[in-house]
Amino acid sequence: MRGVGRGPGRSMLSPVPTRERLIRRAEAGDAGAIGAIYDEAIATGVATFAAGPHDAGERASWLAARGERAPVWVLDEDGQVIAWAALAPFSHREWYDGVAEYTVYVAAAAQGAGVGGRMLDHLIAEAPSSGYWKLVGMILEGNDAGLALARGRGFREVGTHHAHGHVSGAWRDVTVVELHLEQAS
Repeated sequence: MRGVGRGPGRSMLSPVPTRERLIRRAEAGDAGAIGAIYDEAIATGVATFAAGPHDAGERASWLAARGERAPVWVLDEDGQVIAWAALAPFSHREWYDGVAEYTVYVAAAAQGAGVGGRMLDHLIAEAPSSGYWKLVGMILEGNDAGLALARGRGFREVGTHHAHGHVSGAWRDVTVVELHLEQAS
């Protein structure tokens, strides 16, 4: 076996390229990538009740309308958005003011590499700075990866909303998950 470095019996090995992954607040220029990732998830039939397409203009308007308590973050890998995640108020009622619904979407090519977990960890860490003490998620039946992600971060299953939405001619259930941030610490 040859060693790394210089000198007799050693060869120079090229350094392994690394990818820089940065989670940052979404900007208007990210709208096209956010829409493409969202539409890719919609096509699976298990990620959301939403229908596409979501072009850059539509997503830019969506981003601009969200407000401070509904932040969106992206995971930028070497200048390319490969995932996005968001928080949104659970309800307009003041007694639910500290409860947010979370959303995480990962580009198909980046799935299975811990990207979703990294995004959900970021939401959990950032939620208190937006005044949230609890996160809830609504996970469609068949979204085994989404449910495993929530369970792996300590979310508990609250129950199932049966026939909660109608998509592609069929009623769909959702599993409700929650994480109380003060109790999770």
